[in-house]
Amino acid sequence: MSTTSDASPDGTPTAPARSGGGTADRRTRSGWWPLLTRLHFYAGVLVAPFLLVAALTGLAYTAVPQLDQLVYSEQLRVEKVGDTVKPLTEQIAAARKAHPEGSIATVVPAEAPDHTTKVVLSVPELAEQDKQRTVYVDPYTGEVRGALTTWFGSTPLATWLDDLHRHLHLGETGRLYSELAASWLWVLVLGGLLLWFGRRRAYAGGSKHNTVLPERGARGVRRSRSLHAVTGVWVSAGLLVLSATGLTWSTYAGERFTDLRTSLSAYAPELDTSLSGGSKGTSGHDHSGGHEAAPPGGLPTGLTVDQVLEEARAAGLDGPVEISTPADDKSAWTVAQTDGLWPVRLDQTAVDPHSGEITARVDWGDHPVLAKLSTLGVRAHMGTLFGLANQIVLAVIALGLTVGIVLGYRMWWLRRPTRGDRRAPMGRAPARGAWRQLPWPALAAAVPLIITVGWAFPLLGWSLLAFLVLDALLGLLHRRRGGRPAVDS
Repeated sequence: MSTTSDASPDGTPTAPARSGGGTADRRTRSGWWPLLTRLHFYAGVLVAPFLLVAALTGLAYTAVPQLDQLVYSEQLRVEKVGDTVKPLTEQIAAARKAHPEGSIATVVPAEAPDHTTKVVLSVPELAEQDKQRTVYVDPYTGEVRGALTTWFGSTPLATWLDDLHRHLHLGETGRLYSELAASWLWVLVLGGLLLWFGRRRAYAGGSKHNTVLPERGARGVRRSRSLHAVTGVWVSAGLLVLSATGLTWSTYAGERFTDLRTSLSAYAPELDTSLSGGSKGTSGHDHSGGHEAAPPGGLPTGLTVDQVLEEARAAGLDGPVEISTPADDKSAWTVAQTDGLWPVRLDQTAVDPHSGEITARVDWGDHPVLAKLSTLGVRAHMGTLFGLANQIVLAVIALGLTVGIVLGYRMWWLRRPTRGDRRAPMGRAPARGAWRQLPWPALAAAVPLIITVGWAFPLLGWSLLAFLVLDALLGLLHRRRGGRPAVDS
């Protein structure tokens, strides 16, 4: 396929220069498209493998709730729902009898009639791995249904799939893969949208049919390009959300986001669990005769865990909650809502272990807007914000990204030179040197913008620099061999 002046190497047409227009006019109207095409091509070819891994591992992670219920039904669910729930103190006693190791960290009362109560233990040998031991108790019979090594409440299977998605079980080194994928994902999505919708505008008579639905009758490269682009259009919003939320907990870009939140004071208020001087509260009902330290590995004296929960319920904390034991004899109990389904319920209270007074409180409404958006975005990314609907949407997005990547590589393969002496194992890259078509004012504005983006997303910046160096070296090698400029076939 020959290259003409009114089409970019991927078939994306560019508007021709107006009659009588000068070089600057021609560059202004058409210079961006070849450059954007080349960037989209290189990023797609070189970063797509990382995105494919992220999509497939993310697809597996979307099924975690169902897999947990299948694999750990003995621990997570009760076989027969009873009429009366035993006091939490009795359930905790049963858990401690079966597992006396470590100390009690948190207690999660059964969140539904057919769920078990979770007694979470802090065990020294597990604490070094940021893990805990969770004991599951039947709330109706007090029977211990089993125990699992958990990570922030996640089962071993969920933890394994989470590690696979985040860093391929390669530790901090592996985290670079996911950050690289997330850093380039938004660039590929936005670039692809500009190319596809720009193509519709450039072609006379372009219609929505060519942008949101596959082209009818298209074959070969054209059909693959249409399917690739339309798939990207339909999942683009979700991909941008996943890219943004994934970057918030990445290593380098995440550090930039943390600095931004710090500068804007956009963190959720921290619940104050301290008791003044370690003394009991001055109001409420005193349920103990004195202020004593908690026994090693056990619950503190004073209020029972049932009474703590009762005080929190009276303060308005309904729904699923997590009860955390006091850190020492100068700290309060913490009761926090854990309902992450929309609308979320994430209020917290601190309860004096002796008087029952609510000594501090942080409500969801107290969180800054950016902190709320971050929390909601992360929950949506993990598939827990809207329940099953959230999981289905994530699965569709992951499948859409996978299909788009496969079609992109198929385009590359189909566009390889196959005539005469132009046979090649793969398609050629779009012609280099497109930046020379840009006017100086555009270049002057683009350079600081690229530097800023590279600073905000370090892996994006460094990998882009690597692309430029590699491209320059290939161009130099090509010129030394006396070859013609590479064009798409």
